[in-house]
Amino acid sequence: MRSIFPAHSKLATIIAALTLSSSLSLHAVEEQGNLPLDELRTFADVFNQIRVGYVEEIDDSTLLEYAIQGMLMGLDPHSVYMTEDAFKDLQDNTSGEFTGLGLEVGMEDGYVKIISPIDGSPAAGAGLQSGDIILKLGKIPVKGMSLNEAIEVMRGPKGSDIQLTIGRPGESQPFEVTLTRDTIKVASVRERWLEPGYGYIRIAQFQTATGADVGKSLSKLMEQQELKGLVLDLRNNPGGILRASVDVAGLFMDGGTVVYTEGRLANSDMYYEANEQDQSKGAPLVVLINRGSASASEIVAGALQDHSRAVVMGTDSFGKGSVQTILPLSESRAVKLTTALYFTPNGRSIQAEGIVPDILVERAKVTAYDTSRRLSEADLSGHLNNANGNSEDKKDTGKVKVDKKVTSELLGSDNQLYEALTLLKGLNILGMRDKPVNSAASGES
Repeated sequence: MRSIFPAHSKLATIIAALTLSSSLSLHAVEEQGNLPLDELRTFADVFNQIRVGYVEEIDDSTLLEYAIQGMLMGLDPHSVYMTEDAFKDLQDNTSGEFTGLGLEVGMEDGYVKIISPIDGSPAAGAGLQSGDIILKLGKIPVKGMSLNEAIEVMRGPKGSDIQLTIGRPGESQPFEVTLTRDTIKVASVRERWLEPGYGYIRIAQFQTATGADVGKSLSKLMEQQELKGLVLDLRNNPGGILRASVDVAGLFMDGGTVVYTEGRLANSDMYYEANEQDQSKGAPLVVLINRGSASASEIVAGALQDHSRAVVMGTDSFGKGSVQTILPLSESRAVKLTTALYFTPNGRSIQAEGIVPDILVERAKVTAYDTSRRLSEADLSGHLNNANGNSEDKKDTGKVKVDKKVTSELLGSDNQLYEALTLLKGLNILGMRDKPVNSAASGES
């Protein structure tokens, strides 16, 4: 059989060993479709032309690494070739601490696209947003870089500066921003009260212990006072570990499917089920999402939406509905390969569609009117007193006094969270109508 590769190419020996090691003839190999031999011949020719004719000499191992990177870049934005440093960075991100700018990024049309800035990071402090495109890193154009190369440039020692040129949808001209690298400590979960009875839990990223941390935050709130409603904030959460998203959704469900995956590999078809007990005891729940909510965030929002367990509010999510598997090649090299797609319990694919909120609320700057100067009945001369007597003598109606100043500040600072709180109050009022009326309060004997 004649050789199908140039005799002077080292790659000829390598590929020939891979493709022709069996006793099958070339014709039989082609018939079975094991490998596209014509394309491999072209690959070997191009490889050899670069080795011989490129202006600078490049060793074979480097060229092969470039080839591998190119194959993966042509697949999708999340399949990448991982060097030892890249694999360590992945582990750092999921553990919750690393040095850098605090950006979750992906590739789009050859540019680095910001999926989400991380809470409290230099990127978030500079006002970078989901959907921004990084055009330059310093003076270096991003176009043509691999994702790993771009991330490597963005990483660096704590305290060092880097200038980013940003393109933003809706803006006519790019703008520059200088960021100072810092240690990024991702506080995965935090909780607080919005008003008496109405809690708030923020998940910044899905890490190994996020499910347990959300459970602790929920228990802490419920021990302090009755939980009338809860806001679960997943905005600008780029995702993280799949298992953590299943654990979080399970805290608010009485069993059932959280998510399932489908792929070509036999072990890619998986179903993930929730716990059998709702830790929140059925408290009304609003989930906030936006364009920066991706992957694991979308799994949680989609599961709670499909099970009618929560009202999803905000804007459409990012649409990252694919599963990446780390496939080791050696002790220091690996491939992160997209192997499956996520589906919500009702069979909706998240990929490139995202989660559509039940109630659309765009982020906006809202200013409340000052109505304090308007007259009321109590301001009129000679007005009749309230039939229930003075305020000191009023019976306890069971209603909680709300700090109007705090509510007004929330409206001005975060209108989406304000709307979520308002909805929770409405759900609580409707829920109270289903409760039996106290006989003493109704005048019955």
